[in-house]
Amino acid sequence: MVRGDFGAAHHGDAVMRLGYVIAPGPGALDVFLALVAQTMKAQGLRVAGAVQRTLGGAGLSRGEMRLQILSGGEFLISQRLGAGAQGCRLDPGALEAAVMAVGRDLDHDTHVLILNKFGKQEALGRGFAPLIAEALGNDVPVLLGVHSNNMQAFQDFEGGMAQALPYDLVTVERWCLDAARCRQG
Repeated sequence: MVRGDFGAAHHGDAVMRLGYVIAPGPGALDVFLALVAQTMKAQGLRVAGAVQRTLGGAGLSRGEMRLQILSGGEFLISQRLGAGAQGCRLDPGALEAAVMAVGRDLDHDTHVLILNKFGKQEALGRGFAPLIAEALGNDVPVLLGVHSNNMQAFQDFEGGMAQALPYDLVTVERWCLDAARCRQG
C-alpha cells in the first residue's frame, strides 16, 4: 500500500480515502464536524452522513444524544435509563435507523461521507462500520471522528488506510475538498 498526500491509499486501481480527527475533549467533535459538513455543502459538495448533537435537559444527567442526518432529519439515539444507571445509554435500534437513513443518501454522486465518530458499535462491526466500508469500496472519501478510547479498534478496522488529521478546520476542509477532487478526476 502506497500513501500519498492526505492519506490517499492506493489499493489496486482504486484510491481509497479515510481521514479521521481525534476528539480533543467530550463533545468537541460534534460542533467541529458539523462545521466541516456545512462548509463542504456551501462549497457545492454532495455530502452524506450524520453529526451528533447532545442536548441537556431536566433529569438528563449526561444529556440526550441525537444524530442529525446531513440531508435532513434527526434521530434520538440515547435511552433514558434513570438517575442511577451506569450502563451505556445508546439505543442500538435508533442508531441502526440512522445508519439506514444515511445509507439512502450515499450513492455514486456523493463527494464525501462525514460521520460523527467511530464508536463502540463500529468497533463491534455494527453501527456505521458497514456503511464506512461500502463508501470506501465505492471510492467515496470518509471523514470520521475517533475518540482515544476507541483508537485500537479503529486501527484494527482501517488496516493502515487512514490518515490522522489535526483538529484544525482549515486542514480538514482542505482534505475534504482534495478528496472530492481526486474522486471526480
